[in-house]
Amino acid sequence: MNLIALALLAATGTVQAADEDDRFTLRLGAINLDADNTLRGSTVVDGRPLSFNEDFSLGGKQWEPRVDGVFRISDRQRLIFDYFRYGKDRRETLDETVSFDDVVVPAGSFVKAELKYQVASLVYDYAVIDSERFELGLQLGAEYAKVSADGYADIGELYSGRFLDEQADGIAPVVGARLTFQPGERWLVNLQGQYLNTRWGNFDDYDGDLSRANAIVEYRFTDNFGLFAGYDWFRLDVDQSGSDGVIGLKQEFKGPVAGITLAF
Repeated sequence: MNLIALALLAATGTVQAADEDDRFTLRLGAINLDADNTLRGSTVVDGRPLSFNEDFSLGGKQWEPRVDGVFRISDRQRLIFDYFRYGKDRRETLDETVSFDDVVVPAGSFVKAELKYQVASLVYDYAVIDSERFELGLQLGAEYAKVSADGYADIGELYSGRFLDEQADGIAPVVGARLTFQPGERWLVNLQGQYLNTRWGNFDDYDGDLSRANAIVEYRFTDNFGLFAGYDWFRLDVDQSGSDGVIGLKQEFKGPVAGITLAF
């Protein structure tokens, strides 16, 4: 019995030592994204305040790439990189000709819109708690976000051309926190949350915030290879003020993630 216990302790120690010795960890995966979108605005017309708040759908879930990497500087210090991308286009086509008064909209007329969203962050992570099975890290770094939307319409003689071409991007400081557990010999549980406010960076006249939270469970088959699965959540909530009023956009992206882990 003592020999078995010693063997188990030795095996556990070997795996933990390998995990602690990882200089670089790369997780390559994908997220099955579902998006919730809300467009809001307010203005004044003829002295009367008007406002709207409408939900809209881009239709269905889809898989998008997800990448994160960890470079261990020392036992307590890390550089952590995360990248997320979302792109969706939607086209609505008129099946039958529609006419009202002297206006005719021919069959085949369409409206097409496309949305692209990217977020990349690089943070310095310091483990304020660093024990054998548990770590608590605090993060400070920079995050880049870019949102672009364009729309094109062809509705006969009424209109043909691009009606929407908007793009906003910027970089800002981001703060975050990380919890890492090692519940078993080859298991790892990682929880992370990050937040930035557009007023901290150079997002022009956009006012709002971007939040992210994710959780993964990882299993190492060897010291250098493993699989992970989990869940990611992102939220962008911004307003843009102008001479005509305020327009705002709230988007939430969420879904399960899965992929492979490579460690060196």
